[in-house]
Amino acid sequence: MTSARTRTVAHSSCMQPAPASRSVLDNGPVDLIEVGESGIRLGQLLKLAGLVDSGGEAKTLLAERRVKVNGSVETRRGAQLKPGDVVQVPGATVQVG
Repeated sequence: MTSARTRTVAHSSCMQPAPASRSVLDNGPVDLIEVGESGIRLGQLLKLAGLVDSGGEAKTLLAERRVKVNGSVETRRGAQLKPGDVVQVPGATVQVG
């Protein structure tokens, strides 16, 4: 099952409305967040995707080892993500587009 939707995001490397689409993988629905070719830092993505409300909340989530990038636990808020990377937090999964 795949449905589509549009979300407007503002990221320094991608200042135009970015389509966000939803697909379903083995572990549930996945939001595709378009950020441009230069990528985005993990803490920024968590806020942009609405998975956390603040950098402090992102820092706590990472310190508790509750964030996975491409299936591996990630604890660095500044970890650089590139298109194709998949980020998982409890209850949500997003893919960098």
